[in-house]
Amino acid sequence: MIEPKTFYRKLDTLLNKIGQVKSGQDYLRTIVNEIEEIFHDDLQIINGRIYTRNEDEYILVTDKENLIYPDVSETLYSRSDEVQAVLKAKTYIFDDPEFSIDSSSGRRGRYCVPVAVTVHSMENRWIIIFELQSGWTREEVEFSLNAVRTALNYRLTEEAIKNEFEQAEHIQQSLLPAEIPDLEGYEVAARSQPAELVGGDLYDFYNYENEEFGFCIGDASGHGIPAALLARDVITGLRMGLEKHMKMVYTLKKLNKVIHKSIYATKFISLFYAEMEPGGNLFYINAGHPAPLLFTSKGVKELESTSLVFGALPDLDLRRSYAKIDKGNILVLYTDGFIERGNGASEEFGLERFIEVIKKNRKKSAREIIDSVYAEAGAFGGKKKWKDDATIVVLKKLK
Repeated sequence: MIEPKTFYRKLDTLLNKIGQVKSGQDYLRTIVNEIEEIFHDDLQIINGRIYTRNEDEYILVTDKENLIYPDVSETLYSRSDEVQAVLKAKTYIFDDPEFSIDSSSGRRGRYCVPVAVTVHSMENRWIIIFELQSGWTREEVEFSLNAVRTALNYRLTEEAIKNEFEQAEHIQQSLLPAEIPDLEGYEVAARSQPAELVGGDLYDFYNYENEEFGFCIGDASGHGIPAALLARDVITGLRMGLEKHMKMVYTLKKLNKVIHKSIYATKFISLFYAEMEPGGNLFYINAGHPAPLLFTSKGVKELESTSLVFGALPDLDLRRSYAKIDKGNILVLYTDGFIERGNGASEEFGLERFIEVIKKNRKKSAREIIDSVYAEAGAFGGKKKWKDDATIVVLKKLK
């Protein structure tokens, strides 16, 4: 019998290592080695090896040359009674020589009792088998391996979720423009900050012939991965349609039909798309997006909605509208994460404060204007988490 205080101290050390050991290809092998090193004498545990699921089989992935007894089975069949017993019990001690997950244990002069544990991530499942030498105690073995199994399942699932989010973040960032285009006669800057690891805001730029260019900003309903996936589809759809030189209204109507049929729980997205001609003639469609702000010498003009948000109806009445951008004007596209930024007094940053920040900093560069907006909206909310994605695009007409 293990002295309780010593036993729990060793178990705590092992569980900490499960959480701290660097993940990777050899993660499970490292943990199996730690189990043997820490509990070899207490649990009489040896010869740990790992099998990974491959369709209807579990295949040995531990090098035999690293085992004390290398004459182990290389394949376990999922439908076998022994494997099913492990999958059902999660931890199973094969203390009956007539019912063993590895018959090789009985060919070594004396029977070493196999004990098997199943662990899993979101994408895979493994069976880890050890052998117990004489002197093992059922309660100690089961308690220890069940604790290890629970910790491993948590870590493996956590890693899988983390990887999924990192992949989603990478995909989303790769879809946003890697660089802001250098547009003759304009200074342009943009920035997007998701409220979670990934978000549903988007912006993009499109270069056309004859010194024309296009740009857009959008905001998918909801947060996180569903919103990010919808934003990805919109960016992809716009790039594909607009690269074929389709007309603005035709392309956006077709895109709306696709979004309306979307299977995502969140399938509404506001979108502002515009095309700028030489001389500052701007033609745009605003599908339910917060009105971009045009700062002129006479004041601030809002480029208001011309239709409902995308996805609301299978067919939208999309109408173009027009604005003129003159030298010295500033066009600001934004999402409502700034406007809805709250503070401890249940106040929102609001549109008036947003406009005042831009007016106060209008002589600065487009990048500096954006930095000022984020700084003042951030300070307004103090340490409160941003509850919505916040994206801004600024275009200054220099000549």
